[in-house]
Amino acid sequence: MTIHFTAPVATPTSAAHHAAAAIRNVEVTSSAVGALQSALDGSEPYERLLLKAAAGAGKSYALRRLVREAISHPGVSRVGVTAFANKQVFPLALELAKELGRDKVCLMVAPDRVADLPPNAQQVCAIAVKYQEVPDEAQVVVGTTHKLEGSARWMLNLHGPAANGSRLFDVLFVDEAWQLPLHRYRRIDRLAPVVVGVGDVGQLPPLDSSQNPWRGDGRYNPYRAWPTAYDEDAATWAAEMPAVWRPTAEQLGLWRAFYAEWDSLDCVAAPGDRGLDLESAGEWAQGMDVWRQVATGVPTLVEVAGLADAEAPDVDLPLMNVLRDLLDELLTAGFATRQEQYDAHGAPAGAPFISSPDAPGSDPLIAVLATRNQAVDDAQDIVDELVTKYDLPEGVIVASTVDSWQGQTNGITVAIHPLSGASTLDEFNSAFGRLAVTCTRATHGLLLLAREGLDDLLSVAPARPGTPLGEPGSRQLPRQTHQRILATFSRGVLRRDEENA
Repeated sequence: MTIHFTAPVATPTSAAHHAAAAIRNVEVTSSAVGALQSALDGSEPYERLLLKAAAGAGKSYALRRLVREAISHPGVSRVGVTAFANKQVFPLALELAKELGRDKVCLMVAPDRVADLPPNAQQVCAIAVKYQEVPDEAQVVVGTTHKLEGSARWMLNLHGPAANGSRLFDVLFVDEAWQLPLHRYRRIDRLAPVVVGVGDVGQLPPLDSSQNPWRGDGRYNPYRAWPTAYDEDAATWAAEMPAVWRPTAEQLGLWRAFYAEWDSLDCVAAPGDRGLDLESAGEWAQGMDVWRQVATGVPTLVEVAGLADAEAPDVDLPLMNVLRDLLDELLTAGFATRQEQYDAHGAPAGAPFISSPDAPGSDPLIAVLATRNQAVDDAQDIVDELVTKYDLPEGVIVASTVDSWQGQTNGITVAIHPLSGASTLDEFNSAFGRLAVTCTRATHGLLLLAREGLDDLLSVAPARPGTPLGEPGSRQLPRQTHQRILATFSRGVLRRDEENA
């Protein structure tokens, strides 16, 4: 039986692509550079700059440009660069060192994390385990918020203040700023007179911010992302990066649904720039119907009917078995991903880049995402089985929790929709960041699976409070927002007999 897929209800009517889209991020970054220079010159009273990015906007490039411009300013002698986790600061330090030179960049790392450094780290940039090992000539000091907090006082005593005359750094850059809770930010904001925060506003914070433990001002929550405390602050400059590099052009409607409050959002990839090429007709007709739909680049939701009961809504082995069969069919048929390459300005340049299970690229071709650890264990079993069956190279297919996969990129995302099998909306299954991360990792194809009945759930579920990108308010998705996001998917129903599930 053929699966019929409905077209998305909501599709973009206009969008800029290629250089016309990329230049808009350059313009916003240039405005941020101007605001930073004005703050350093003393002509503007800015204490904070916030550069808000959507997933896959190229924020790392923007951050590195801001660091370059900062250290070239005559009023700057030393800057700090930080983030919440080592997995964020390690690659950032190496990229900065490649651009600025090894003698200008020092990565501070805890003794028990030295073994986690990339193999070439010592050759690319200076490494300091102790504050005494930070070179005097280092203009850029990189470390986690915990590392900088613990070392700052001693570094200030040893090296003296930066050019501002009183603080350790002239500028403190915070990468993945919306993952850092306010109470952690309060520990480091004193390190520089100007703080620059760059990040994806849709990612999950490192701690659950749904509950406010503060018994005072209802607008203050120390466990919320710190930039939200300065939304209406006169000393804060803020702007949105209005273009994304990661998704297919066909996914732009989904991206816009997540960032609906933004003035505009465009996509560097144009229609036809990305492709998922299937090599054969496969063996399971319905399975190939699904993959042909995913290959269009349009976000795809498959609701599965006729399954045995699940252990729990988010621990659903029968649905995982469907996921396994679909991946098995894709690997049986054979596939390759194709993508246009671009120059630094977003213009197509060179031959398309091809990846396949036999010749993978640097990012995983397939990521299987789930919300709970037990569900990820089931997904990992599927991955291990397929790796063995098809003798796949390491990294072709991976399994992860959604929370652990934020900040990562892959070719095809296959995931269980957080609302699958749920009887009500709650803080976990309706967390904005969890659904946003799930849907914004893929460069070529997005496939979500769910038990049949999502529309019924959303039609009867009680309304929940929530302003996904605003503060104050809880960070859950109201049912209307869920419906707006689902309207950007192509949807079909796969029917399975219970004994085959």
